[in-house]
Amino acid sequence: MSISSSLAAGVSGLNANAQRLASISDNIANSSTFGYKRSFTDFNALVTNSGNASRFTAGGVSSSTLRMVDERGQIQASSNATDIAINGRGFLPVANYTSAISGDPFKTALATTGSFRPNAAGHLVDSAGNALLGWPASLDGSFPSFPRDAVDGLVPINIFHNQFAANPTDQMSVQLNLPSVDSDPTSLGGPHDIALEYFGNQGQTHILNFEFTPTGTDNEWTVQITDSDSGGAVIGEYTMEFSDSPTGGGTLASVTTVSGGVYVPSYGIIPLTTGSGGMIDIDIGRLGEAGGITQLDSGFSPSLLSKNGSPVGILQGVEIDEGGIIQAIYDSGFTRPIYQVPVIDVANPNGLVPGDGQSFGISLESGSIFLWDAGQGPVGETLGFAREASSVDVAQELTQLIQTQRAYSSNAKIIQTVDEMLQETTNLKR
Repeated sequence: MSISSSLAAGVSGLNANAQRLASISDNIANSSTFGYKRSFTDFNALVTNSGNASRFTAGGVSSSTLRMVDERGQIQASSNATDIAINGRGFLPVANYTSAISGDPFKTALATTGSFRPNAAGHLVDSAGNALLGWPASLDGSFPSFPRDAVDGLVPINIFHNQFAANPTDQMSVQLNLPSVDSDPTSLGGPHDIALEYFGNQGQTHILNFEFTPTGTDNEWTVQITDSDSGGAVIGEYTMEFSDSPTGGGTLASVTTVSGGVYVPSYGIIPLTTGSGGMIDIDIGRLGEAGGITQLDSGFSPSLLSKNGSPVGILQGVEIDEGGIIQAIYDSGFTRPIYQVPVIDVANPNGLVPGDGQSFGISLESGSIFLWDAGQGPVGETLGFAREASSVDVAQELTQLIQTQRAYSSNAKIIQTVDEMLQETTNLKR
């Protein structure tokens, strides 16, 4: 009977609009929730086949609610270095903190943004209890190869494991001038000394002393390099001959190794092994090129003495760069990578399963995952000092709220009308 189908259609309309009201209410309630993705309730007409084309039976309506995960909120700046957002497509890997540190296998979830801060154990955790995951760096700052189609190798990021760090010196540059008059056999001068500080493998400060002495042959000098970490022993001795040609006058013509590492002319470096076993490449300049060590008619003049490395430093904080690399910053000025946060991509973001704390779980509908370096492929760069706002447009939700209220009232009117018509039918017996 068509009147019965009308009643059923009205009831289905009430149910559908009630579900739509629930999604709108949730959206408005989370309009200020960072990383929240709005939900959308869609309606679909139901058709009842009566078998008679001349008669119509109301089928009613069904509703389905989707989480619009692929919609992005605005990026907002913050004052916390470990507030992280993604400028584009992709997700951060996170996991429930308790599960992640239990030692047992844990489930990786996805988040588009997060405000992570170190807890008492040093792990970066957000207010919902999600720990940020990443790949740990090797001691030299490089990252081993990890599978990109699985989450193997991802661990909770802990910044307290890197409270102290030293950066040993492995490169030096020496640019100075030796007085040409001092190498004249008739008026030998010198020697000339210069000391350079360097940092050892454990952050200790040591000294390399360079002593330049003319040999008695015109345009020729010897340099002895002694190391305080070797008790003042000579770790390298070299004979340097300088050009007096019209075009290359004053530049190095040859460097002969007496002891120590062999001079590499293609790079202009002397590789030396220090007392602690570390290797330092000392750049003295290429043959025939300006820069490095020269011999000109001027005084003994160091123009540029530089080195890398730093002493032991205390951790001051961490920051994430656009490539997902978390850098530890020390009070010595030294920075080093300690973790890499990959950006995860899925084929169908709207197929992800919503979880607590604006996180999402992988499902069959979302498709398989792939872990990209941030800013590579289809995924966006990672942004520190930033969070992604809710994707909810409050004005749009309020408009839909009014529409839903009217639709609900209209469906209630259907039920009221059917009830009155059935009452009229009942009154026919009187």
